[in-house]
Amino acid sequence: MIQTGGTGRIGETAGFALAKACKAHRGSVGAALAEVGLHAGQEMVLRELWEEDGLKGGELAARLAVEPPTVSRMLGRLEACGLLERRRDPEDARSFRVCLTAKGRDLRRPVEDLWQRVEERAFEGMSEEEKHGLKGLLVRVRENLSAG
Repeated sequence: MIQTGGTGRIGETAGFALAKACKAHRGSVGAALAEVGLHAGQEMVLRELWEEDGLKGGELAARLAVEPPTVSRMLGRLEACGLLERRRDPEDARSFRVCLTAKGRDLRRPVEDLWQRVEERAFEGMSEEEKHGLKGLLVRVRENLSAG
């Protein structure tokens, strides 16, 4: 039997509620992203490039906390959509840099607007203090789970 907070019932744990909330949030984000032709997760790659264009594939994988083959598949799909291109690194012929196209750069505002719309829906009826407190708690949960 799994011990979960002394109740023995997984469905009654905060972690279960968190997992369900994450699934619902991701579904809402996915539906919103479909409006601009993206799939859930692809905006995370674009977000990293909006912050720092020209990253190496391995740098992207590390920032996204995924394995290099996973990021390679994601890049292939985004490249096929004309949102980015891979260019040989002039300093290291064995690696490449990932660069946004104009089309990829132009998606920033629409994607940020979609995320904001989902954010507003997700936290409807909550005070700014509650939202700020929840964000802090979620950051701590992530840090706890990422440690070690």
